[in-house]
Amino acid sequence: MFNKIIKLGQKKFNKSDQHHQDNNNNNNNNTSTNTVVRGSRTTTPAPSSVSTGESQTTAQSPSQTPNHPMFTRTPILEVLPLLKDVSSSDRPLLFMKKAHMCSCHCDFSDTLIMPREKEIKRQTLLELVDFLHSSSGKVNETMQSELIRMVSANIFRCLPPAHHENTGAPPEGNDPEEEEPYLEPWWPHLQLVYELLLRYVVSSEIEPKTAKKFINHTFVSRLLDLFDSEDPREREYLKTVLHRIYGKFIFHRPFIRCSIYNIFYKFLYETERCIGIGELLEILGSVINGFTVPMREEHRLYLVKAILPLHKSKGISIYHQQLAYCVTQFVEKDYKLADTVIRGLLKFWPLTNCQKEVLFLGELEEVLDATEPSEFQQCVVPLFTQIGKCLNSAHFQVAERALFLWNNEHIVGLIAQNKDVIFPIIFEALERNMKGHWNQAVHGLSENVRRMFLEMDTELFEECEKQYLENEAKACELLEQRELTWKRLEEAASLAAN
Repeated sequence: MFNKIIKLGQKKFNKSDQHHQDNNNNNNNNTSTNTVVRGSRTTTPAPSSVSTGESQTTAQSPSQTPNHPMFTRTPILEVLPLLKDVSSSDRPLLFMKKAHMCSCHCDFSDTLIMPREKEIKRQTLLELVDFLHSSSGKVNETMQSELIRMVSANIFRCLPPAHHENTGAPPEGNDPEEEEPYLEPWWPHLQLVYELLLRYVVSSEIEPKTAKKFINHTFVSRLLDLFDSEDPREREYLKTVLHRIYGKFIFHRPFIRCSIYNIFYKFLYETERCIGIGELLEILGSVINGFTVPMREEHRLYLVKAILPLHKSKGISIYHQQLAYCVTQFVEKDYKLADTVIRGLLKFWPLTNCQKEVLFLGELEEVLDATEPSEFQQCVVPLFTQIGKCLNSAHFQVAERALFLWNNEHIVGLIAQNKDVIFPIIFEALERNMKGHWNQAVHGLSENVRRMFLEMDTELFEECEKQYLENEAKACELLEQRELTWKRLEEAASLAAN
């Protein structure tokens, strides 16, 4: 059976196929065709039939197709012998034949179209995944080349339009958390391709020196472009694959970090599309965790220029958990960065968004929990000036979250060491809450914090209370003088009118 397949593949192909092959080889040298379209996102690549040679060109990988007659023709989905049923000498060629066959696309716009071809491709992909997982045979360089070419032909594609592009609604008017996520219709095949790529990357049989010919900078860059996909299942696979590449291919690490930061720059200053930012931050959190101490100046610079500015986005709620983890990791790695991080948070502190302010207070507690006393002293005045404003917020969740800072023992210890500076700043805000805040929970928490101050230092508390009463008396006197002045002006205006 296998010999018949080989003979069939070795038949002489016509001149049009030769011309088509030459066009493919020429187009493959043009790297501009090998990028995922992210800007326009106006079309969805759903071929109505088996992909042609022209569509194969746009998905070509950096590797070259094996120079064998069976790989020069348009792939046709057909039933082939199982890899386990052929001899070990015939297995590499059959593996490449199957991988080449899986390069074709099927039409998933209708479940009734091409059902047989879809099932053949799915079963073939499953077999290839099992083959790599079982390590039943070594994958030589030529097999790897065809495998990565097939993976590229499937996953590197033009992404579908965003939700607001389909509906015509302005992007700033949509809440990403309330939108239904877009799900790729051909995910059953796409998932197997990603699983195949993941098995290839993590395989102990694959040498990094050989694999870097195919998993090169171009391939990694195109993987990063796919984080713009709206399908959360695809982004999860991309996150796992990229993380494994970062761990296995040491020579790719600087490029991957730089590329992620460039995506952050593009998000902040151009697109403002937050799709995939959370997954990238999750990868970056693991990367930061592996930084050596003392930290290089390059990493400090990226913290200030790329990571902290992510706090100013309107859609921060989608990726805030991952962002807070990255920021905290920086402080835990190098305690001297605490002042930089806290001042960065204060710089981007929200003025009118209360829900975002609650997130900031939660992140601030995590950062302060990892802050050393020497760094805390450098930013104590601007920090508690902002906390004092939060204590008097009319939004009870903001005031309540700010008062919860005193439930953290480490933060209370830092406050006790700097009570001479903090008490005068916070005392007035607490007294205002005690007298006039509408929420009873905030009123009770303010009373607890006030009692805590009294127990820390009675003399300082009485001095602050005395200063507060004097300021209140001056304010009342100033208000009376202002009202008296207005009354005199009204009387003068009345006399002039008469």
